[in-house]
Amino acid sequence: MEKITFIITLCLFLAFNGATANKHAPETKYPTYKGLIMAGYQGWFRLPDNQIMYPNEKEIRIDMWPDVNEYQKTYPTGLKHADGSTASFFNSADKSTVDTHFRWMKEYGLDGVFMQRFFGAARSRAAQSHATKVLTHGFEAASKYDRAIAIMYDLSGLRGKNEDCSTLIEDWKYLVDSLKVTDQKGTKTYLHHNGKPLVAIWGVGFPDRPYNIRNIGLERFIDFLKNDPVYGGCSIMMGVPTFWRDLNADSNHDPYLHELIKQVDIVLPWMVQRFSPLLHNDMDRYRDVILGDIAWCKEYNIDYVPCVYPGFSWHNLSVHEFPDDIKPVGSIPRQGGNFYWQQMSTAIRSGAEMIYVAMFDEVNEGTAIFKVTDNPPVSDVAQFVGLDGKPSDHYLWLTGEAAKMLRKEKPLVFIQPQRK
Repeated sequence: MEKITFIITLCLFLAFNGATANKHAPETKYPTYKGLIMAGYQGWFRLPDNQIMYPNEKEIRIDMWPDVNEYQKTYPTGLKHADGSTASFFNSADKSTVDTHFRWMKEYGLDGVFMQRFFGAARSRAAQSHATKVLTHGFEAASKYDRAIAIMYDLSGLRGKNEDCSTLIEDWKYLVDSLKVTDQKGTKTYLHHNGKPLVAIWGVGFPDRPYNIRNIGLERFIDFLKNDPVYGGCSIMMGVPTFWRDLNADSNHDPYLHELIKQVDIVLPWMVQRFSPLLHNDMDRYRDVILGDIAWCKEYNIDYVPCVYPGFSWHNLSVHEFPDDIKPVGSIPRQGGNFYWQQMSTAIRSGAEMIYVAMFDEVNEGTAIFKVTDNPPVSDVAQFVGLDGKPSDHYLWLTGEAAKMLRKEKPLVFIQPQRK
């Protein structure tokens, strides 16, 4: 009788746990963020119905132009090169485009990317939407090229009125169930941290947002990602302002931000536009911010990842978005990679165990590290940032060199390395 009772109990236990089994793959090629350099991947360059990218030079909102020589599929634009030929651009939703990008990551040693999942896409996803296509192709390419990949929820687009993170809970279920993001086909490369799939939530604590972090259900979303028996069991990275620790400057002054941060695994401060090579000894300030942040995080047993970026420019965007405050071209200059390398080496020297690069493909704000051209189209209206005479792959190569130094595979150098 005891044996029968044990068998029945065991069957009930297995049946119950089978019904509520966690849906994430238990293993991955990337069990931790530590030792990796990851970049943000926007994937938002959408092909219009007329199949012409950027048909009107007066409506250009990007400040860099991609080097399109290696893309299988490109599309005409309304701009011309100096020789009179039509300038071409890629479509982020083309499978061949995403494949090319992930191939570059492998070739140059970028460990992987966080795929941006904007609130708008989560709000009204469709099976064949642009954003979903980019994600689908991204996870396939990540497996093909053995690159780490993870979801980053960007709260941009959350209106704050009658909206909260319930949308993201349902979207995460969709991504796990339908796109199998944490259990992709082939090689499993979803990025884990502390032994659990890593999910990023970006845009928490910025004062220019239309939502209040106290009333959009962030704690409920965090609890779901951590503790749900089917879709949870995740680690969390939170994207916050640069000066989150002191709650000043670019940060909300609300100490509730610290309470949220103490519930997550990794803090990611957004440092774009906060530091500049035009300010004397600004890398000392960058260093001190990192050192102070790391000390705070150690006190609360939280990991820390600093953000680096190659430069910044949003002149063409500002013409439309800030007509009374048009920004100069290349307002934070790249200096041929010197600024990028100063941040990389400073972050590593200051004790960073992992790095986040902003961004892989962001040409709107001139922060892209993928292949861009030093010979963009000519225009009487739009103006573009060049590469200071460097080859189109310069920033990919520098990123790969930094990854080796982060992992101590090569000695850290503080002067930008040169290719032989």
